[in-house]
Amino acid sequence: MSLWTSLEPASATVDPGGSTTVRLRLRNTGDVVDEYRFEAVGPLAPWAVVEPQALRLYPGTTGSVELTFAPPRTPDATAGPNPYAVRITPTEHPEATTVPEGNLTITPFTEVRAELVPPTVKGLFRGRPRLAVDNLGNTKLTASVSGSDNGDQLSYDIHPSNVQIEPGRAAFVRTTLKPRQIIWFGSAERRPYTLAVQRSGVTPLDVEGTYVQRGFLPRWLAAFLSVSVALAVAFVMLWIAYKPDVRSAATEKAQEAAGSTLPPAASPSPEAPKAPPAGVTAPPAAAGTQQPDGAGDGAGDGAGGGGSEEKEAEAPERTAATAVQRLAADEPGKRHICYRVHTAGQGWTDAVCDGETAGTAGSGTPLTAVNIAVSGTNGTSGGAFVPDPASTEGKGHYPEPWTNAADGIDNYVGSTEEDAPDMMGFSISVDGGGGTVCQTSYVHNDTWLGLACDDPGVGLDFTYAGTHDNKLWIEAVRLTV
Repeated sequence: MSLWTSLEPASATVDPGGSTTVRLRLRNTGDVVDEYRFEAVGPLAPWAVVEPQALRLYPGTTGSVELTFAPPRTPDATAGPNPYAVRITPTEHPEATTVPEGNLTITPFTEVRAELVPPTVKGLFRGRPRLAVDNLGNTKLTASVSGSDNGDQLSYDIHPSNVQIEPGRAAFVRTTLKPRQIIWFGSAERRPYTLAVQRSGVTPLDVEGTYVQRGFLPRWLAAFLSVSVALAVAFVMLWIAYKPDVRSAATEKAQEAAGSTLPPAASPSPEAPKAPPAGVTAPPAAAGTQQPDGAGDGAGDGAGGGGSEEKEAEAPERTAATAVQRLAADEPGKRHICYRVHTAGQGWTDAVCDGETAGTAGSGTPLTAVNIAVSGTNGTSGGAFVPDPASTEGKGHYPEPWTNAADGIDNYVGSTEEDAPDMMGFSISVDGGGGTVCQTSYVHNDTWLGLACDDPGVGLDFTYAGTHDNKLWIEAVRLTV
């Protein structure tokens, strides 16, 4: 039993979505009449049709069948050469199967689809949409992604900005939109933007989205606060200006009864130095500060000869609470935050407020504690995040429970002990998580991190200042409310 076969042509080309035909010729070189059955095999078999599926040949005669290939316009039809084969099975001698092979080249095509998820994002300081890019072609896709808008009102942080996508696969591009100007007062504003998927030599595929930028405070609240502050200032001015003349009738009667028989009245004793403002809680580092002795009895007991020795009064330590209380007294009704930082070997820095820098950026000196106080925010909460020596994965932890303090009271996070661990960062919230607090920090061997805030409106009731890398620490911080 023998059989001669030939594919014409041996190599063919077809476009996805189209079709092409290859002829298979065969001759019965045996000495018996036989019937042959045909079956396409290989990866292209689902797209191949053989007609007729069976052929009967006498000895020495020749016949032919046609193979029609119709690959779909989908990523499954891989571009490039694709081998195929036809199994020929004789009816009389099934064991004498013949499998002639050929080659079919599928031409490449490109089809890209992109979609924003979600198409509209809302935020106060940023929005984070994702761009889904689908490669519906049959070749690898290489493209870059960029953002633009009218008026250059937004900045774009796109990661990754370049993608390579296999046929039939998709890639997700994370995008962070940041407005160049903050809306402090007023209603939300819609800012349309476009993300462009750019391929070499092809018109960019533009995907349009909308960023809804919310105002920091609604317009009516701004007007209400302005009126409230004006009324408070007017009330304070009237209170200061009005000084009632208060006299003691008992003192006048005693002076009148004494007449000229009493010696001239002694001059009043000098006023005692003022103590730190009420409610200020001194940190552990300030526990040794002495309060000035009372001066109420300094004028008496002069007959003993010489009197008592006066002690030199030390100035009270200027903590974050003393700084914020002064601001609150000067600007009643406004929100303020004051803070200072502690470094090993150098102690506490001076207290600063409302976005000023506490610490020394780029000095390499780590912070070990932060002292924070607020006004107009219904208090603050916070906790220090430090390396965890017991962690087997090199992760940090919060060694102590979060501390809380009301308006005008010092809140301390971290430690001032000699062996205190370096702070990788710290968490902070105001008004029990219902208010907004913003921060930026300087990380060792890095730079200032971007401004970040909590967002109680979406469930983010605190913000974290610093890094999660065990090998790094923070050197300086700025806070605003």
